[in-house]
Amino acid sequence: MDFAAIHLATAALVFVVAAVFSMLGLGGGMLYVPLFKWLEYPLKTVAIPLGLLLNGVTSASALFRYTREGLVDYRGGLPAALAAMIAAPLGAHATQYLATDMLLGLFAGLTLLAALYSLKSATKTEVPVSMSPKRRLAIGLALGGGEGFVGALLGVGGGFIVAPILMMLGYGARQAAGTTAFIVTFASISGFAAHAAEGNIEPTLAVLTVIAALAGAQLGAWFTAKRAKPGWVKRLYAVLLLAVAAKLAFDICTG
Repeated sequence: MDFAAIHLATAALVFVVAAVFSMLGLGGGMLYVPLFKWLEYPLKTVAIPLGLLLNGVTSASALFRYTREGLVDYRGGLPAALAAMIAAPLGAHATQYLATDMLLGLFAGLTLLAALYSLKSATKTEVPVSMSPKRRLAIGLALGGGEGFVGALLGVGGGFIVAPILMMLGYGARQAAGTTAFIVTFASISGFAAHAAEGNIEPTLAVLTVIAALAGAQLGAWFTAKRAKPGWVKRLYAVLLLAVAAKLAFDICTG
């Protein structure tokens, strides 16, 4: 298969990933990075930076639609978004100091934890809760800082950390998706900017996958806003993450 065919196949897969993950306000990095690795793109110089770029594009595209539907808590999400912007470059810089197998191991472990929590929360009744300004600020800063660092370190944007915590705090699945998209957009753009100085993006691949991510994100966000049931979305998310975690663990053990 020549490079053009590989790039087109990659773009098609990115479209599917963007559609599915934008249902939860996520950028898709939980699948983008492993996908690029399995297609034999270099992990640190292509897969992680490009994963963050697509995270940002997918999240920003989904955010636009979520905003129109009134599903974004900008006030609650702003502290986390700002903290993520500051912490993301630190995570991006730390990537170069970790071995590839260690990065993949961390990726698999965090993916598994996110999947298990999502399965657990899928059966719970959503009861929105109010938060005081001080509590909102404290949680937002801690959540955003951790999300930004870990997301940029692994190229995932950090949405898989944010969405479950927001739902744990009482956000409904739809509002959690919209607010996560807001936070992840800031984190991904900041992380990508830091990686780009050290990474290497192939222009044709970047353009094709960005277009695919934009289209997929709009489809996924529309589906969540109009038709998706919260429990179903959480279960789909969990199954996908369990599959990714299992495949990554298998690759590490057999590599």
